[in-house]
Amino acid sequence: MQFLQNALIPFVLAATAVYALYKGVDVFPTFLRGAKKGLDTAIRILPTMVGMLTVVYMLRASGGIDLAAAALAPLYQLLGIPPECTALTLLKPISGGGGLALGSEIIQRCGPDSYAGRVAAVMLGASETSLYTLSIYSGHLGLSRMRYAVVAVLCADVTAFAVSAALVRLYFPSI
Repeated sequence: MQFLQNALIPFVLAATAVYALYKGVDVFPTFLRGAKKGLDTAIRILPTMVGMLTVVYMLRASGGIDLAAAALAPLYQLLGIPPECTALTLLKPISGGGGLALGSEIIQRCGPDSYAGRVAAVMLGASETSLYTLSIYSGHLGLSRMRYAVVAVLCADVTAFAVSAALVRLYFPSI
């Protein structure tokens, strides 16, 4: 089984190259054009990435995430989201790494089999770094007006978080 796992990616790459040669595509120049476009995209979105990461670190260092989490805790309690996970719901849409670190902290502090630990784990898998992704795509495309997109992704995130808590309650009723 391990051999198949290790051979899968090289096989797919080789099969793609053989198919391209069969179709008459000059593989190496095509690869170079794609790599150049990828590098151009990376350079264009770099300022947006630096800005978003700066905001995330400032919010974490200043305690802004914790203050907002404390303010939203009563609302989240109505949705069934444990108080330990409120900061996670604020950080995850902005930063995947920050969300993962906070989720790990919740699981360590509360335990992996606790309600908060399980909700945090499901939240991490059920949601996206939506604001981060939106800012990267908007920066790449040069969009400046995205007000409805922000509302849509935040509604999707709140839905994912509430459904995560509901599913943990449904599948683990003894917690």
